[in-house]
Formats: sequence, structure tokens, C-alpha cells
Amino acid sequence: MNRQDDLAAEGEPEQEFNPGIAGRMPRKTAAGGALIRDRDGRILFLEPTYKPTLDIPGGIVEMNESPYEACCREVREEIGLVLEIGRLLVVDWVPASGLWSDSLAFVFDGGVLDGDTLTLDPTEARAHHFLTLPEAAPRLRPSMTRRLTLAEQALTTGIPAYADFGRPV
Repeated sequence: MNRQDDLAAEGEPEQEFNPGIAGRMPRKTAAGGALIRDRDGRILFLEPTYKPTLDIPGGIVEMNESPYEACCREVREEIGLVLEIGRLLVVDWVPASGLWSDSLAFVFDGGVLDGDTLTLDPTEARAHHFLTLPEAAPRLRPSMTRRLTLAEQALTTGIPAYADFGRPV
């Protein structure tokens, strides 16, 4: 089945029990990222053009797109590879900060690259690096370091993690 068939099987959408309430409900953003490694276990980090810290390939979920679909799309756009994105490693709630609303960050297993040539989108990333987490940590936000630590643990244990701002719950 496809998504349209699944939606049709759900039946008619619920009616609002209180007119206008749906428009007043809070909205969260979501992002999907891939933990991609090289044969030595180092993580692929990008130097984004739009922020000062390193990041993993991935990005914001678009309207009516799942976090997994966003991860696949963003990996393709940012590094020019169509990868088989694997299982969920981490879901992390990120609190609101400044102009940004709170969000959910999903990290998926991006697998291991074996000599693949990356083609960076110059509007998204100026460079890439394969680094261990301790090597990358000085150039990451602390919450990202915590989130990726949980992702590496999930690779080993096979158990996905839920976190609040990178701290396991």
C-alpha cells in the first residue's frame, strides 16, 4: 500500500470538537539526519554555509513529509548520494530557543561509505570531514554531542534512544 491508500483506509478526518482549536494548537518542527560513517567508524560531518557549527547530513521535514523521507531527501541533496538509510537510532526533543520553536530531531543509520565520492551542494555545505565524536565535539553544540553519543550507542545496542535535549529519558 502507499500513503494515499493508507489515508483512505483511515476514513474521513475527525471533525473539530471545538471549532478553531486545530489552528490554535502548537506546531513543532522536525528534522531527519543520517549518522554516516567511514570504514574506520568516523562520522561524516558537514560544515554548513548557514551556521557556525558542524552538522550531520539531514534537514528540516517539509509539509506532509516524514522525518525518514526528509533524511533521505536531504542526504541526496547535500552530499549527492542516494543511500539506503537504515533504522532509527535517536529521537531527541529540542526546546525552543530564540526565534526557533521546539522541535524533534530524528537520527537514522546512514550506513558506512566505502570510497563513495561526495558531491556537496555549495548552497548547503562548504566542506565535509570524517571525524570521531571527540574530535568533532569542540565544533558541535553540546546537545548535538549528546545526541550523537546516543546514536553511536544505539548502533551498538540495537536499541533506539529517546532523549530530551540530548539527555536520555
